[in-house]
Amino acid sequence: MKRMLALLLCLCFALGGCARTAEPASAPEPSPPPAEATEPAPTPATAVSLEKLALALAELPELPEEPDEVAFYAELDALDYDKLGEEAYGKAYDELWSGFSAKQDAYREAANALRGEGVNAGLTDALAAYTLRTARQLAADETEKNVVYSPANLYLALCMLAETTGGESRAQLLDLLGLSDVEQARASANAIWRNLYRDGARDKTLPANSLWLGERFDFHQDTVDTLAKDYYASTFSAPMGERATDDAIRDWINENTNHLLEAAASSLETDADTLMLLISTLYFKGSWASKFGAHNTREDVFTAADGTEQTVDFMHRTDARRVCYRGENFTAASLPFEDGTAMWFLLPDEGVSVQSILPDEKNVFVCIDAPEGTVQNTAFGPLLAREEYAEVHWSVPKFDVTSDLDLIPALQALGVTDVFEDGVADFSPLTDTRAIVSAAEHAARVKVDEEGCEAAAFTVITAEATSALIEPLPVVEMNLNRPFGFLITGVTGLPLFVGLVNTPA
Repeated sequence: MKRMLALLLCLCFALGGCARTAEPASAPEPSPPPAEATEPAPTPATAVSLEKLALALAELPELPEEPDEVAFYAELDALDYDKLGEEAYGKAYDELWSGFSAKQDAYREAANALRGEGVNAGLTDALAAYTLRTARQLAADETEKNVVYSPANLYLALCMLAETTGGESRAQLLDLLGLSDVEQARASANAIWRNLYRDGARDKTLPANSLWLGERFDFHQDTVDTLAKDYYASTFSAPMGERATDDAIRDWINENTNHLLEAAASSLETDADTLMLLISTLYFKGSWASKFGAHNTREDVFTAADGTEQTVDFMHRTDARRVCYRGENFTAASLPFEDGTAMWFLLPDEGVSVQSILPDEKNVFVCIDAPEGTVQNTAFGPLLAREEYAEVHWSVPKFDVTSDLDLIPALQALGVTDVFEDGVADFSPLTDTRAIVSAAEHAARVKVDEEGCEAAAFTVITAEATSALIEPLPVVEMNLNRPFGFLITGVTGLPLFVGLVNTPA
């Protein structure tokens, strides 16, 4: 499969029984937090409550532990030749290398098996087109503030939303995703999830999905099961509008984003009419293959989009031989991470804005390395860029950028409209309750320093039951101002007392 920057690319239901009466599927615990989380793990009470709320728990793939190279070389350095002697030293050295290599091979084999054949090559054009369309729309009106989003995270969330919807609501989502039917959405999302997933000793890419359903509504269990099987999404049924539920949702998001987006998550709330929250998260941590030396970091001036000059710390290094691409009005090059992933940088020429490049389909910044050594994208024809080797002098500002985006205007502009309209939105694969998408939020954060990059994103799509379908309950006046009867029952329903009250005096 062609290797592309859209490796970052990389909500889902079918008809069934009433979810509130279903038993939780037997499966491992919900998606674990990243191993290097900086906040305390959830208390046992939190874990138990989630298990009790579960309608289905996703069975996550298991990978053997990846050996830590830093720890391994520290062990080698700790061997004392003078103390052990030549023979014992050689034996200990060989044993360490043998054990490290065996663990490394086991991890790579398991990771390759999980990835399988990779993402269907036939979908790469659709993924590139989707990335361009969404990035262009989300950045279209923002010329001064930072815009950060995860195409992969949003893609998985929209696939799940397509699974929970039907009719024209689903058709509009599939059109944006470049997919022909929901079966293809399942296969694509599943392959992307498996190819993203990496839980290494230091480098991680951890996607996680969940669905939170209002306990007073009825849902179709086979859709819940499909989400767990194909999307690795755990589903929970909870009383909406209660603080405990909101706290559990925020905790789940924070645990799966290494607490990088706590401020954005803190604003999430449900109410009594919340039908569902569809949540997808993505956590990434990458270490540079060649780190920037802290001694080469020094202050310099960054000229912002509004023309103001800002003094920030710039990291510096030189790569003697690096592939880069020269296009019309821009240069693109990448910094690789230890695990083989990379971070691409697109630098417009002086006086050229990023917005002026991004809308041009000739300049799609989703680079596919074709065998001929030219950059191509068959969805849009040849790119106006040439590959060349160069000595690259890097001056990269240390940065920590965030975005908290309202997705509804962008999705509507991209042709996804029905899910927002009462009486038009079709959630029949998920529930017989009429509903609309009332909120769609995407938050993302990317941090870069001398060691590498840490990033996280979440997408939360909220569906509310519409008042037109939820019929108001009849009002019954229990004004006991005349003779009445009563029955007192025990815990098993046995009648303990029966009475008729004709006068309370």
